[in-house]
Amino acid sequence: MTEPPYARIATELRRRITLGELRPGDPLPSTRQIVRDFGVAMATASKALAALQQEGLARAVPGIGTVVDNPGPMPARTPRQPAPRALSRGMIVRTAILAADAQGLAALSMRRLAADLGVTTMALYRHVSSREHLVLLMADAVFGETPPADPPPGGWRRRLELAARAQWAMYRRHPWLAPAMSFTRPLLTPGAMAHTEWVMRALDGLGLDPVTMIHVHATVAAHTRGLALNLEAEQEAVAASGITDEQWMHAHATEAMRAFPLLSSIPERSLDLNTLFEFGLQRLLDGVAVLVGRAPNGAGRP
Repeated sequence: MTEPPYARIATELRRRITLGELRPGDPLPSTRQIVRDFGVAMATASKALAALQQEGLARAVPGIGTVVDNPGPMPARTPRQPAPRALSRGMIVRTAILAADAQGLAALSMRRLAADLGVTTMALYRHVSSREHLVLLMADAVFGETPPADPPPGGWRRRLELAARAQWAMYRRHPWLAPAMSFTRPLLTPGAMAHTEWVMRALDGLGLDPVTMIHVHATVAAHTRGLALNLEAEQEAVAASGITDEQWMHAHATEAMRAFPLLSSIPERSLDLNTLFEFGLQRLLDGVAVLVGRAPNGAGRP
């Protein structure tokens, strides 16, 4: 995947740090200098420096600017965190997934990951080029955890249900995954593309053209991801308050809804995310069934 301009600038500055051309305490190029040297906008220059700060490679110093950060001594290893014999990309990705599962993607930094693995931050960059590259590898690994069913079930509707529920289960296991996904810049990795191809094969032969097939896939996937975007916030709210969403609704909704008889008639758990996912999925597939029935050959059986 082509790196955006800010990531390419961050990669070049990171290279200079790794080679020792820029040492701890040395000033990094200012945003104005980056604009001049790389021919980018000021916002792009700022984002490049911010990316290095997020990775723990740089810090802002008032009155000076952004300087190379000194990672300091590595924390002493405990018996529960033995030194790895050989660092690998797979080990880095697995550790990053566990960290993001526990505390969310925002809390994942290259410095924190290096500490978890008992290595220097620079050692990670021998295996992954940037934090963005790492997140891409993490997402691909998660999709690879649940390969498409082979052989698939009979009927296009059962196949689409299976695909959507598999993705929903992935999002539930890894709440950080939904915010990491994009439809305008889709995840072009083997694991993710295998799922897309599997869905399109379920629709192939029903009289739908390739554009319609990918639109069906994207619509169902967008429904699944759209609801899954609430999972990380739900996880954080439970961790912060100590009560589940169901407990919160029970404590707050009764009195608030008293003046609204229709709202008051709704049973508890009616807005449970799993319930909303299944309802929306079935209504979407009802619509796809109409679309398939109108196709030129009318070959589609649910």
